Amino acid sequence: MKQVIWLLAAVALGGCAHKQVQNEAKPEVLGDTSPVMEAKYSQSPVKVDGKLDDPVWQQATRYTLHQPANIALDGRCEDPGTVRFAWDDKYFYLAVDFKDKDLQAHGDKDGMHHYQYGDVAELFLKPDNSTWYWELYVTPAGKQTRFFIPGRGLLGMQDLLVSEDVLKTAAQIEGTLNDWKDTDLGWTGEMAVPLSELTRMGDHFDPRTPWRVFAARYNYSRFRQLKTGPELSSAPMLNEGNWHLLEGYARLKLVR
Repeated sequence: MKQVIWLLAAVALGGCAHKQVQNEAKPEVLGDTSPVMEAKYSQSPVKVDGKLDDPVWQQATRYTLHQPANIALDGRCEDPGTVRFAWDDKYFYLAVDFKDKDLQAHGDKDGMHHYQYGDVAELFLKPDNSTWYWELYVTPAGKQTRFFIPGRGLLGMQDLLVSEDVLKTAAQIEGTLNDWKDTDLGWTGEMAVPLSELTRMGDHFDPRTPWRVFAARYNYSRFRQLKTGPELSSAPMLNEGNWHLLEGYARLKLVR
């Protein structure tokens, strides 16, 4: 399992300013300084097709992704993006909406370490009172991966915790996938996580049970001429690009 820490000698130069979108928000902060991110209840099942046209997505709060603080002090991204969360009685949902000038996704199978093969959106979900958590992927090609991690101390055990065919995922692209010679516009994606998966260890998933949530992105691009590797960003913003800093995850608020 990866632990990504990008050591850069200089603060990243300012990213592209991006439009404010309806319902866009920064995570709410509680008295203990933990950010809070909301998931909106959906009255009907979300059609997982990557189009983001279901009614719940028009109501759900949008959270802007930011680069880690040790990479960009203001957190701004060269290719901005937002995430939204929703839920119903059977699924927890993720929607991503990313600007992307160079769409790359070379992983051709589910269950791969897709962050090594191109662009990917990642969702992390953790019951607050348990050691285990889930790391879940959707790519611009609509591919998926599920990692179930019994505890952070088991990170690095090759492929032991990978499982396939658990999620529903889909994506839509504006541009040409895996053609670095052109300039693309971006991609949208959706993920549905069965609540039966999240509760199989005995945890409850309801507004009364505390959970943590975290969303992240790898964005590979030939246009990053002054920087090495993919642009990393997340919501909430972390101090460094290590997506397993569980202490930085937001508290999940399930809203009906």
